[in-house]
Amino acid sequence: MVSVNRVFAAQLAGLPVFGPDGESIGKVRDLVVGLRADRQPPRVLGLVLELATRRRIFVPMLRVTSIDPNAVTLATGSVNLRQFHQRANEVLVVGELLDARVTLASGAAAVLVDAAMEPSRTRDWRMTRVAVRERTGRLGRRGPVVVLRWEEIAGPSATQLADQPQGAQHLVAVFEGMRAADVALALHDLPAKRRYEVAEALDDERLADVIEEMAEDDQKDVIAHLGDERAADILEAMNPDDAADLLAELPEREKERLLELMEPAESAPVRRLLAYSYDTAGGLMTPEPVVLSPDATVAEALAHVRNPDLTPALASMVFVCRAPTATPTGRYLGCVHIQRLLREPPSDLVAGVLDTDLGTLSPNASLPDVARYFATYNLVCGPVVDESDHLLGAVTVDDVLDHLLPDNWRETGLTHA
Repeated sequence: MVSVNRVFAAQLAGLPVFGPDGESIGKVRDLVVGLRADRQPPRVLGLVLELATRRRIFVPMLRVTSIDPNAVTLATGSVNLRQFHQRANEVLVVGELLDARVTLASGAAAVLVDAAMEPSRTRDWRMTRVAVRERTGRLGRRGPVVVLRWEEIAGPSATQLADQPQGAQHLVAVFEGMRAADVALALHDLPAKRRYEVAEALDDERLADVIEEMAEDDQKDVIAHLGDERAADILEAMNPDDAADLLAELPEREKERLLELMEPAESAPVRRLLAYSYDTAGGLMTPEPVVLSPDATVAEALAHVRNPDLTPALASMVFVCRAPTATPTGRYLGCVHIQRLLREPPSDLVAGVLDTDLGTLSPNASLPDVARYFATYNLVCGPVVDESDHLLGAVTVDDVLDHLLPDNWRETGLTHA
């Protein structure tokens, strides 16, 4: 039995989904409806669920037994784990309907900010209500949000959604609490038009994080749409190794144009990375690990690895070098693992707790050699050092896996055993 009689899409998105025995299945990411040619409420076909493996699947509404304010429960039976693919006559409520422009019965222009579904006597769900914000005055000032019956608005049809420009503020709000990798997957599932609108609405830092998690084709598609000036800003906000990977896939003329538009201080480390083949330690490394001088204290080292912008892998190790400490550094002296830092007095110097026995990677080490290095030493981060003992950067295990997995691993996710 369904626990609530009216459910708004924006409230439903992100709710956990459980099986009949309480087992966790995933989270709701969207609703799929079939729009009608007349003004009658469209039928809700099902939910798009995101599994823990990031795979998105479709679950028909008939499988839903209850919708509570905090969770959705499915009926007994197996779940089809095939990747969700949107059909031509289907529309995603969160992905495509939110922010759509509509015309009210009064003739006023409005923006659709949410939509609600209700169960019918036949156990079907219909999209019966819409929350709209009327635009008033010649300057299009925003009015209050009102809830209307679906029949009280004109459109939108699937054709109108494909043709009209939409804002993206409400869709961006839905994405706000999601990880960048999950947003990247959600954008991959959207039509190109909506993907571009969301990209334009995101700020540079957030969009950079999302693009880093996108598949290669999606990265190139979004960067090409943004235009050179904004694309250069996004590349500056990306991690240098991710920016280099993306630029390496672009035509030479386009790559050079974007590098010239970047600030010299931001483009310099990217250019250094581009000098190495993508499947070597030099091509995999980031030039921004945690590097300290030997007279730094354990307390200083711990303060650096607490930086929330560091990935867990980069935060696992501190590298110690003589000045200068910006890569390429002065002479590399060794590293300190975070476990060792946590066991030492805060006032001690990092020079006294160095691991000088750990081998280093050559910038020309091949991808298989790098993988063997990580497996041999049980590491998640390793130093890349040149023949003159200068630290050039660090390779992290996530970059190694990114290059070892199939090219389409971001879209397909993982399968269940």
